[in-house]
Amino acid sequence: MAHSAPSSPSGARSTTRRAEEPSVGALVQSAMADVSTLIRSEIELAKAEVGRSAKKAGIGAGALGAAGVLLAFSGIFLFVTIAELLTWLGLPRWVSYLIVWVLLVLLAGIAALIGRRALKKIEKPERTIETLRDLPEVIHREAPGQRRREVPTVSNGRVQLRGSENYTV
Repeated sequence: MAHSAPSSPSGARSTTRRAEEPSVGALVQSAMADVSTLIRSEIELAKAEVGRSAKKAGIGAGALGAAGVLLAFSGIFLFVTIAELLTWLGLPRWVSYLIVWVLLVLLAGIAALIGRRALKKIEKPERTIETLRDLPEVIHREAPGQRRREVPTVSNGRVQLRGSENYTV
């Protein structure tokens, strides 16, 4: 008699159970497909939400820009009206417009001084400048275990660089 397959019912169940259970590879592949689908759908949802928000923001920014342009044009008419008022009060027309022009030059000068003062208050990026100075040293690769320069130390939110300079992080 040749070798035959086991005829016991328990042996038959074990081979069918193995046929019904997916392999680990199939489970991993299925999980990866599910994760990929989930990530794609989340990205699509985010795109849709951001797209709607960006469209609303664009419309709002355009409306604000149009309001600013209209306000600037209305300022022209305000100053023409002021000049005509001065003319109505008895000044020659050219003197009225000259007074309005001097007023506008003064306002522009004041705005320029305020802007200049604000620009002078801008601080230099000192830490960035310091790290850029170190860049040539960093470019030259160091051998493992050897250092040609000191490494900054950080303690309690303060970075100690060359010498005794401290920077708050």
